[in-house]
Amino acid sequence: MLPTEPNSDGTNRKEPSGAERHSPALVAASLILLALLVWALQPRGPRFTPAPLEPLAAGCPPVRGDFVPSNITELPDLKPDELPATVRPRVLYRLNMEPCSCGCGQSIAACRLNQPECRTSARLAQSIVSDETSPAAGSHR
Repeated sequence: MLPTEPNSDGTNRKEPSGAERHSPALVAASLILLALLVWALQPRGPRFTPAPLEPLAAGCPPVRGDFVPSNITELPDLKPDELPATVRPRVLYRLNMEPCSCGCGQSIAACRLNQPECRTSARLAQSIVSDETSPAAGSHR
């Protein structure tokens, strides 16, 4: 135990030693160093990007980001009189909600409208039209 000396106000208080006086700073520095060590030893995750299912067509620029459905109601490939009135809304819904697999990051309808030369979106659109107009499509609704 350290001897106590009277302070200027007449009370006997023990003066903290150097180690006791700097202990909060020592704790803070230790925590910072520990955090830096954990951060430095953390393995870096690989940054994979999936390859497109097919090579990008010349007119399909790669778009980064999340897929956002479109709201396109008229397409040059899809004439109003080609589809029955009962099937047309379902075809447009699927063309706007399903992403094109060419890698452009757009819906099939947006890819057809913005890049008419894209073979992938043309094939997918034709597949959706044939799926929805086939006799089996009406039986599962």
